[in-house]
Amino acid sequence: MNFLEAVKSGFSNYVNFSGRAVRSEFWYWTLFVIVLVGVLGVIDEMLNPGVRMGAFSIFNGLVSLALILPGLAVSIRRLHDIDRTGWWVLLSFTVIGTLVLIYWACQPGTSGPNRFGPDPMPALGAGSAR
Repeated sequence: MNFLEAVKSGFSNYVNFSGRAVRSEFWYWTLFVIVLVGVLGVIDEMLNPGVRMGAFSIFNGLVSLALILPGLAVSIRRLHDIDRTGWWVLLSFTVIGTLVLIYWACQPGTSGPNRFGPDPMPALGAGSAR
């Protein structure tokens, strides 16, 4: 899955908490969010020079609200791909838990179907990386 496909998938499945998401979908979505927040942070700084609002800026606040559900959904589907329940996403409220989630997000998904659905890899093509 390439960058644009991952972003489209994130928005088209923004409240789909079932199924599975491959590594590339999760990491490209994460890259998209980081770049978008960075660009909007620069725009905020240009519109309000000298005012340090950080995460509480207007643009970052609106983007955070708009992207919280798709980000949560792709995170849960990524956990499903490694055959873990979506409730594990609650680990993100702790520092150690966040590190565990990052480690799991780097792991390849289970081959073949698991309890959360069919393997998404055959649908992506033979040359794609998990």
